[in-house]
Amino acid sequence: MSKIFRRVSEFFKTRNHVGQDKAGNRYFTRTEEIDGIMKEKRWVVFKGVEDDPTSIPVEWICWLNGQRKKAPTPEEMIELEARRELVRQNIALRKKEEEERRAREGGSRKVSSTGKVGGPDLKSFIQQFPSDSKGLKFKEESKATDRARKRDREPENAEEDPLPSSSEPSGSGSTYRPGTWQPPT
Repeated sequence: MSKIFRRVSEFFKTRNHVGQDKAGNRYFTRTEEIDGIMKEKRWVVFKGVEDDPTSIPVEWICWLNGQRKKAPTPEEMIELEARRELVRQNIALRKKEEEERRAREGGSRKVSSTGKVGGPDLKSFIQQFPSDSKGLKFKEESKATDRARKRDREPENAEEDPLPSSSEPSGSGSTYRPGTWQPPT
């Protein structure tokens, strides 16, 4: 029993109060010797009955995880909160300007602010491609390419041996001719 009491009293004696955040959560640290190495333990005591990890600010999370060596100061927290508020105001101003611009342009689309990022504009994406849905242009281009390949395969003079027609590529070094191989049909 005395061992347990000693450990509990040791726990409360050695803990240091580091700071407190806006939500009232308190942060502590303690230095322990584990396997001959001095290690610093960091933890949070939540304000209220339930532990709510979402109430911890990012700066304190970084400190708890060891990504920051020093705990955030109250001045730093005030400065960061002011910067976040400025960003929120800028976003609201941008949204308002965007809605006004769309209203002036008389856009046929109704702007709905759901807070989510919209997907790509598929209409403008499709306009980049030929409007012929039957693919005739592609067939014509394909035929023209086949004719050009045939001309490349034909020997320039009759004395030259024609290239063997096989499903495997042939030639290497100086005899290699790009575009001569055709997949088997």
